[in-house]
Amino acid sequence: MRNSKVVTLEEAIRRSGLRDGMTISFHHHFRGGDKVVNMVVDKLSEMGFKNLHLAASSLSDVHAPLIRHISSGVITKISTSGLRGELADAISHGLMKEPVVFRSHGGRGSAIASGELHIDVAFLGASSSDELGNACGYSRSENAKSICGSLGYALPDARYADHVVIITDDLVSYPNVPRSISGADVESVVVAESVGDSSKISSGAIRDSKNPRDILLAKQAAKVIIASGYMKDGFSIQTGTGGASLAAVKYIREEMIARGIKASFALGGITAHMVRLHEEGLIDRLIDVQSFDKVAAESLRDDPFHQEVSSVEYASGKHTGSATHALDIVILSALEVDADFNVNVLVGSDGIIRGAIGGHQDTAADSGLSIIVVPLLRGRIPCVVPKVTTLITPGSGVDVVVTEYGIAVNPARPELREALLSAGLHVVPMQDLVRGAEEIAGEPDPVPFGPRVVGVVMNRDGSLLDEIHEVK
Repeated sequence: MRNSKVVTLEEAIRRSGLRDGMTISFHHHFRGGDKVVNMVVDKLSEMGFKNLHLAASSLSDVHAPLIRHISSGVITKISTSGLRGELADAISHGLMKEPVVFRSHGGRGSAIASGELHIDVAFLGASSSDELGNACGYSRSENAKSICGSLGYALPDARYADHVVIITDDLVSYPNVPRSISGADVESVVVAESVGDSSKISSGAIRDSKNPRDILLAKQAAKVIIASGYMKDGFSIQTGTGGASLAAVKYIREEMIARGIKASFALGGITAHMVRLHEEGLIDRLIDVQSFDKVAAESLRDDPFHQEVSSVEYASGKHTGSATHALDIVILSALEVDADFNVNVLVGSDGIIRGAIGGHQDTAADSGLSIIVVPLLRGRIPCVVPKVTTLITPGSGVDVVVTEYGIAVNPARPELREALLSAGLHVVPMQDLVRGAEEIAGEPDPVPFGPRVVGVVMNRDGSLLDEIHEVK
């Protein structure tokens, strides 16, 4: 094709006008199977770039090779929703001179759209693309090597970045339709051997659980939803990635069938669980910002009522049309919850960064009913504490905390508390749960934090929410 944009990665970088000190961005739809970040940063290092700002929607265990690029000065600043594995551990111990900026998915989308987070060059992995850059997270060709489904976190980058490079392992004939990213927004297309391992998308926190405690918590969460009054014909729902919150879908399904009601839409990261309910006619629409497994990715490809949405339209607090504003119920997990219903999903009780904000802040703030499902303890570590290690989701957005020792309702929702008590649920004051955890595990030793700040947590409105200090 005469107007082909296909070039090598090195040529795409040269054409982009990238210079030292600029901002590059990536998405994380391949999660633990991502190959694009390491591929690109290795090439940038080889080409001699320094002092770059890496703005990824999230980073995980697979990105440990970034440690050497940070040490050598190729990357000196990071903005992300989360960090995991060796990279997170190294940063927690002071690897970087400049603090990592953590934003929620909605907060990141808002920051890109407003220009607060300006992207010079976006490197976006795609499961398929044609020679002009029309790209998406699935493929209809026989040569398909990868599939990730929705590219919701890449869409703001594609729209607002100064220069966009699509990296794909399946170059298809023009036109590649339907498309997620328009070739009109793309300057270069790079064909790689592989952009991601689809089998690793559903690894980590996205799992089916057979743990008896998770099953118990799931049943309790479902009972809360049923008793709350929010579960009525036409309701909407989102579930988080923890085992208990995913397991709750099973019990919600049973109640929907028993009562003959249907949901208008399911939102967020879509799983096979939600696809099943949709195919059974129990959920009318699926609004997908991230496909959490191959079943969801294939459903997005084949089903016109399963729709992709950008992170701005998904959860931006500054976008009046964002889907979270229409969300009735959200079930979320947590590392810690404190006496004031504040939630931590990012930093472990040992001070090590080991998670992601994701859409936690966004959905908790906007939904009609936000439920946090968390065990009282994990091993001997209290999860219900006097004060969270790091504030991620303010307690003002949390309505109910479900533990195996009882259910706590935010004092700001007395009518909800009465509804749960009337249904015979075991409702207890949050302070009782805090004391119960301390009585079982004792008071933990303080985390040996140093004075240096290694991360800053932003609220979805762009304000500073908390700081993360290095672990000595």
